[in-house]
Amino acid sequence: MSAEAQGAAFTQWIGTSNQGYAPLAMEEVRRTVEGAAVRVLAPGETFLIESPLDREETLQQIQTNPPIFLRHIQAVDGLLELTEDGPIDALAWLSEQVRLAEPQLREQRIAVHVRRTDGCVFASSISEVKHAIDAALRDVGAMPEQQEPQRIVSVYAVKDRLYIGMGTPDELMSDWPGGAIRFHREDGQISRAKFKLVEAERAFGLDYTQYREALDIGAAPGGWTSLLLERGVSVTAIDPAALHPSIVRHPKLTYLKRNASEVKFKPNSFDLLVCDMSWSPMQMVKLVMELTDALTHGATGIVTIKLMHKKPLQTIRDVIAKLESDFIVHRAKQLFHNREEITLFMTKR
Repeated sequence: MSAEAQGAAFTQWIGTSNQGYAPLAMEEVRRTVEGAAVRVLAPGETFLIESPLDREETLQQIQTNPPIFLRHIQAVDGLLELTEDGPIDALAWLSEQVRLAEPQLREQRIAVHVRRTDGCVFASSISEVKHAIDAALRDVGAMPEQQEPQRIVSVYAVKDRLYIGMGTPDELMSDWPGGAIRFHREDGQISRAKFKLVEAERAFGLDYTQYREALDIGAAPGGWTSLLLERGVSVTAIDPAALHPSIVRHPKLTYLKRNASEVKFKPNSFDLLVCDMSWSPMQMVKLVMELTDALTHGATGIVTIKLMHKKPLQTIRDVIAKLESDFIVHRAKQLFHNREEITLFMTKR
């Protein structure tokens, strides 16, 4: 049974959030796509969206109102119900779904993403699924390619159901399975926090090599500072705690071992501000706004907002409302490497 078979103006989607944030992502979908029904598929992370709109209208609604907590979305182009002792050849069904989609796949670079929940009936391994679908892709004149794909075939197995959907990385909001971005830890890497700044660069379409002078507030132990130094940016790092010994003598680093509230800078000193402190949201906002005169017009800000309270959506609204007196807030997004927080991308007015 496909979504199309149920009516042209009705589409189904699989949505994914960070673990534990599915209720907030589901609420976002309800508010964004008028009339959408949402129900849980895998507790805390994955859910099924039933939209009264067609594919293009649903995507337009979501893209026009970029979500904070919805990490990834996958169209349901086909659905197969499974039983433990049923005769259905699920791999053959998946291959046939690919062949039926030949017009949109031919001569395209296609990645295959496979996700499965624990305890699902579907027995085939991820490698077996990819092998079968890659063969079907070649049959229709497509090019299996995991890196920089033009389209993605997504397979999701949950309990007794097998879903397949196809779309571009932009439509899926990510070119990683389920939006779960996996970076390789490097030898000597100072902290995992570095991944948050790398992911922010990708998510917000930035290029850190284009910046000249960065201010890192609450820099210790130096994960974000180290990344910016690697990109050739001069960094002024502020923190009363110690930076990692591997970077303290870097020629492009100025290290101020003080509280940021005690430091003043000349106007227009920095074209990039980053901040990843475990402070309350409003304390962070106050600190950032006290330093805005040190930023050039149009300077970029990348800051994390800790969701420490029971009303995270209200916290986010309050923070953005306060910041918008000095900044244009372009995106608020819970990245895959965020935990109890979100990341803001903004520019100084």
